[in-house]
Amino acid sequence: MFDTILIANRGEIACRVIRTARRMGIRTVAVHSDADAKAMHVQMADEAVCIGPAPVGDSYLRGDAILEVAKRTGAQAIHPGYGFLSENAGFAAACAEAGVVFIGPPIEAIRVMGSKAESKRLMANADVPLVPGYHGQAQDFATLSAEAARIGFPVLVKASAGGGGKGMRVVRSAEELADAVAGAQREAKAAFGDDSLLLEKYLSRPRHVEIQVFCDTHGNGVYLFERDCSIQRRHQKVIEEAPAPNLPDDLRRRMGEAAVAAAKAVNYVGAGTVEFLYEDGGFYFIEMNTRLQVEHPVTEKITGLDLVEWQLRVAAGAELPLRQEQLTRKGHAFEARLYAEDPQREFLPAIGTLTRLRPPAESDHVRVDTGVREGDAVTMYYDPMIAKLIVWDEDRDAALRRLRGALAAYEVVGVTTNIGFLGAIASHPAFRAVEIDTGFIERHRADLLPPPAPASNTALSAAALAVLLRRRAEAQAALRARSDRHSPWLLANGWRLNEETHYDLSLIDGETARAVTLHFRSDGYEIAVDGGPAQPATGVTFDDGALTISLGGARLRATVVQQGLDLTVLIDGVATRLKLDDPSARAAEQEGGSGRLSAPMPGTVVRVLVEVGQSVEAGTPLMLLEAMKMEHTIKAPAAGVVSALNFAAGDQVAEGVDLLVLDIAEG
Repeated sequence: MFDTILIANRGEIACRVIRTARRMGIRTVAVHSDADAKAMHVQMADEAVCIGPAPVGDSYLRGDAILEVAKRTGAQAIHPGYGFLSENAGFAAACAEAGVVFIGPPIEAIRVMGSKAESKRLMANADVPLVPGYHGQAQDFATLSAEAARIGFPVLVKASAGGGGKGMRVVRSAEELADAVAGAQREAKAAFGDDSLLLEKYLSRPRHVEIQVFCDTHGNGVYLFERDCSIQRRHQKVIEEAPAPNLPDDLRRRMGEAAVAAAKAVNYVGAGTVEFLYEDGGFYFIEMNTRLQVEHPVTEKITGLDLVEWQLRVAAGAELPLRQEQLTRKGHAFEARLYAEDPQREFLPAIGTLTRLRPPAESDHVRVDTGVREGDAVTMYYDPMIAKLIVWDEDRDAALRRLRGALAAYEVVGVTTNIGFLGAIASHPAFRAVEIDTGFIERHRADLLPPPAPASNTALSAAALAVLLRRRAEAQAALRARSDRHSPWLLANGWRLNEETHYDLSLIDGETARAVTLHFRSDGYEIAVDGGPAQPATGVTFDDGALTISLGGARLRATVVQQGLDLTVLIDGVATRLKLDDPSARAAEQEGGSGRLSAPMPGTVVRVLVEVGQSVEAGTPLMLLEAMKMEHTIKAPAAGVVSALNFAAGDQVAEGVDLLVLDIAEG
């Protein structure tokens, strides 16, 4: 076994590998960028070395710098995690040349399976079922157009290299093909450095079922059952579960055996995932990911195994710890991916500081894999994942209850998150009933992403009460610090001359001012919202943002975090954002016109689609912005004339800057 390993990654996967290595008595070396100097994985490792500036091309993708660190620190092996260099055959070859073990599959397996086209040609020879498609090397548009017509629309245009939904488009007619091919090629080139594409028949309602496989250098190969990853948006997984529900046992076995056959066809070694589409009793090979998957914890929960430990042992030359007949599974597990992103804005990544980050308590039923702590920043440079929330119980229904409860208990303030969206999925009747496929989110979009609703009276009451209690605590602290401890100016009890004792607040909910009045009573308060009837609020406690009250006779627990004038109220996983009404600040925020289109996040301008003086209609695409390797289209909010273009293709832009100006047509 290795004495020291280097982890060529960051975030939650680096922390995950470090935990297993520490348990096994293996010393760990972390690498990091300038931006990650104080990151969680850096603090956890036994040694850490900076390898460059924040951009991944200058740091985490610098294979030469990483190998130099391995040599300098005495690391005998490199664990690549997932993403970055984990499926880079050139880096694996460089490791072999340097005499450092690459904790992953053989170079040729990475190369073959890294090409979706070549891997599918190989799978066809190994009798692994394939979706009808085109996997050829000719990439001219005429060939792609002819092949799409042969396959029949709708077709799926996919990047041959990489994954994660990047470089992927659904094309429903021949007229859409040219734009889809151009966009997929640009995205694939930016994400993987390879713009080659393949085509597949687009299945209407498939499930995405993947098999965890493991092979060693002694010719042994097993499958560790399956995971269902059908809940996706933009072809990226959102919630995964294991085992895949409602599949016949014979089908599970056949899929597992096909997955092992696929792995052995490329002389695979280590952990890998063979992905299939399943529909109407048939299953079809999509691709093989030659690395550990983000969702591997659900497999660990149902098998009781540590897959990272298996990786380390196999990489050190050991045989697989168990044979196929010795593997068993128990119970059901879910994984939800918590991201700093805004589901109401097409899941745009959100950037900011995690001013409050309190996960649910971990136990045999709840596991949290994370690489960030309270106070850390989510930046534009890296994937905005906050954590993976994994739950387990004896059956699917029980595990799903665990998931809903854990999501409701997760507290994140400082960035917009998808927690409410995840909770909506976990609570949806169709999800509970296993009516799932890869189109689940789009089909139920209206339920999962309803228009923003006004803040509830409960959230407004909690926010107002928290403001009052915080101000009272500050006043009392000031009182203790003064010589005149009886000054009435330091009290916060709502006292008024010849009037009822009460406290008035105005809170901004979106664009609307909401009035909250707190009446002081001997046993607590009465709270009225927008002039409505007052609700009694008793049994009040408030500590570190956690508020507990009996409101209108019902017990309520909420978390209220204040940042300047901004208030965030968390109740049962639902976040409500409010602002203390400050008339002067509100006036300063008024903009002179509605035609200034700003960047929703930091990124690069890919294309400018209009010219100054051009008339456009509402919804017309104006500019393509690339951020975090995904393209975002800036569209006209209304009909008008483009009066200014502030950036050109290739320009870097910061969040909030004006990209262009549109003179909105009157009427």
